[in-house]
Amino acid sequence: MTSVASRRFDSFAAEMVTMARDSVFHAPRAGSSAPTGAETSSWDGALAGSYDPAAVDWEGLRGRLEGTLLRPDDVGFDDARKSFNPLHDDQVPAAVAQCASAADVAEAVVAAGGRVPLAARSGGHSYVGYSAPHDGLVIDLRRMSQVDAAEDGSVTIGAGAPLRTVYSVVGQANRCLPAGSCFTVGIAGVTLGGGIGVLQRKFGLTCDHLTAAEAVTTDGRILTATAAATPDLFWALRGGGGGNLAIVTRFTFATDPAPALTVFVLTFPAGKVTEILTAWQPWIAGASREMWANLNISGGNPPSCRVAGCFVGPSAACYPLLDDLILRAGVVPTRRNIQDRDYFNGMRFFAGKPLRESFVASSRILSTPTFDPQAVTRLLTGRPGTSLIIDPLGGAVADTVTAQTAFPHRDAFATAQIYASATTASEPDVTRNVAEIVAGLGALGIGGGYVNYIDPDLPDWPTAYYGPNLRRLRSIAQDYDPDHLLDFPQSLHHA
Repeated sequence: MTSVASRRFDSFAAEMVTMARDSVFHAPRAGSSAPTGAETSSWDGALAGSYDPAAVDWEGLRGRLEGTLLRPDDVGFDDARKSFNPLHDDQVPAAVAQCASAADVAEAVVAAGGRVPLAARSGGHSYVGYSAPHDGLVIDLRRMSQVDAAEDGSVTIGAGAPLRTVYSVVGQANRCLPAGSCFTVGIAGVTLGGGIGVLQRKFGLTCDHLTAAEAVTTDGRILTATAAATPDLFWALRGGGGGNLAIVTRFTFATDPAPALTVFVLTFPAGKVTEILTAWQPWIAGASREMWANLNISGGNPPSCRVAGCFVGPSAACYPLLDDLILRAGVVPTRRNIQDRDYFNGMRFFAGKPLRESFVASSRILSTPTFDPQAVTRLLTGRPGTSLIIDPLGGAVADTVTAQTAFPHRDAFATAQIYASATTASEPDVTRNVAEIVAGLGALGIGGGYVNYIDPDLPDWPTAYYGPNLRRLRSIAQDYDPDHLLDFPQSLHHA
């Protein structure tokens, strides 16, 4: 353990791309009500009244960094400050510290903590822009993106690494790490929120593979969090959500041998959502853990849907399983796309384009299959441009008991993401649209939420995101950040 006081620191099918951009598989940001610049500039934190960018010695910090400090008048600042979602471009930080090491992160925390809002950024996909605090300091980790695969099967990943780099290096080592689908998402946000993805039913969540994490605490210490050395912090980093507790700068994961994969999409005719949802729920619930298949419902008149997924095994073994779903539904798909892939190319199948995207989104958790598929269909009727993406849990996700990590949804049936494209002009209407679907799902008994799809308007969000683990998380946050330096409107300090 070291401190800043004691050291100076050191073709892919166009169809697949289009579907990923249409939110078939992922959504890079959400919020049932995306905050405006005025809302976020107030930064509802314990220290908001005392924040003052002029109180930070920016030039002194610049001189101490191995990396680069960018201020508003510096070349490159405007690009560096922006997050994935252009709807948050009005959130302008006071500075961006492009850190090259954990020592840089410690310098930044000590220099600016308590004087301006702090936020670490890995991929920049925070749903409501929390990684770009207005008048704050963005601690940009993207230069810390080294990925090293060891002969023992472990992999060490810098907190700024995007999933594309992770999958590439891990795949080249003939290993497998389950994580998210969007290639520009950072490994840090995925892991700290739990890490759902297309391989979760077979291999578990990303956080289930974490064995150690290098982290910088709010008093400038650099420590290695493990189950043995720091059991509370290590527990909380596996599902407690990004932006809390400490800033993780490097992760070490255990991996599995890379499997052969089958990826697929079944597109069904419009107007058959109720039939497909009715058949899909018991089919996926009873499927082996080698099968992951989500249901994407697209709003419209009438709504339409498709089933997309990843099977761990050859296509010859996958075809009969998909035929069984079709038989149960009694609906013949208008198109089938089924392909054998290796690990990296299987993940790339779901990746989408690396472009910024404007949207509003939120989430719910299905603790059990919905009892009223027809009511779900009605929620999407007359809502073009909006999707409800239901991703199954189960399998290896449920092998870990709820109290073992901070991720609380171990026994749930599925996560549900509500996603809608938006522009600055349409954002208010789209936000209302998403909120209506969230409320409608709540009326059907579908509550809860996934912290990586964070939404400031989600009812009772602390319980929704953390469930029975909330009390312990609050206590750990107070232990590791007693002065609330890592603070934002939905931090654990406000839960």
